[in-house]
Amino acid sequence: MGTANVIPGVSGGTVALITGVFVRLINAIKSFDATAIKLLGQGKFKTFAQHTDLVFLSTLFAGIITAIVSLAHLLEYLFANYPTYVWSYFFGLVLASVYFVGRTVNKWHSGAIISFIIGAGIAISISVLTPASENSSFFYLILCGIVAMCSMILPGLSGSFVLILMGNYQLVMIDAINHFDLNILLPVAIGAVVGLLLFSRFLSWLLKRFPDSAIALLSGFILGSLGILWPWKEEITQQFGDKTKVIAYQWLLPEVNAQLFFALLFIILGILSIAATEIWAGKKEKK
Repeated sequence: MGTANVIPGVSGGTVALITGVFVRLINAIKSFDATAIKLLGQGKFKTFAQHTDLVFLSTLFAGIITAIVSLAHLLEYLFANYPTYVWSYFFGLVLASVYFVGRTVNKWHSGAIISFIIGAGIAISISVLTPASENSSFFYLILCGIVAMCSMILPGLSGSFVLILMGNYQLVMIDAINHFDLNILLPVAIGAVVGLLLFSRFLSWLLKRFPDSAIALLSGFILGSLGILWPWKEEITQQFGDKTKVIAYQWLLPEVNAQLFFALLFIILGILSIAATEIWAGKKEKK
C-alpha cells in the first residue's frame, strides 16, 4: 500500500483490495467509536487494542511508512529514466486485479453489473475532469477533507489528484502546510476525520448488506483508473509552488519498436505478480 501511494494515480485502497485486507481495514477504522474511547478512558488498553484491531493497523501502517521512506527515491529514479516500463508494470498489476477482485463477486446479478458500470464511470470521469478554481471558504475546505479522505480509502482514486480537481491542492498541500495555516488545515482535518469515520461505516455496512454490488462497484473503480496508468501518454502539468503536479493526461498510441516489446513484457510481469499473490494467499487460507 505504501508503494502504491508513492506512484501517482495508484491507490493504496486498490492494493488493500487485491491483497484481501480491505474489509478488515475498513472494519478496524470503523471500530474507533464511543466504545473505543470508553475503553481507553478506563485504561483497558488490551481490550481497546482487541476492539480496534490495533496490532493489525500498527503493522499495516508500519509497512506503509517503511515503503514510502525506502522506495520514494528508487521510484523517483525509475520514473525519471524508465517511465513507460514503470507505468506498464502497474498497468498489468491493476488490470489483473480487476479480474481477481471481480471473481470474488458471488453472483453477477443486475445490481452488481450496474454498480460495476457506475464505479468505472466515476473513476473515468475523475481522470478527465478539468480542475476547479481555488476556494478557501470554511465549508468547502471541510468538503475537500471529506472527499480527499474518502478517495484515499476507495480503490482506484488518488486523494491528491482529487484535491487538484477541487482546485485546492496548492492551498492545502503547499501553502497551508508550509506556513502551518490552521485556518486552512483545521477545516480540512475536520472533514478528513468525519469522512474517514463516516465513510468507513458506510462501506462496512455496504459490504455486509450488499456484498456483491459493493465489490462490483470497487472493481469498477479499479477498471476506471486504468486510463491514468496507460503507459503511453503525455502528462499535462501545473506548477504548485516548488512542486509540479500532473493535472491531466494526453493519451497516445504506442509505436511498434523495441520499447513496445519490453513494455508488454512488464505488463505481463505485473499480471503474473497479482496471479502469484493470489496463489500464495490461497495456500495461506487453506493452511
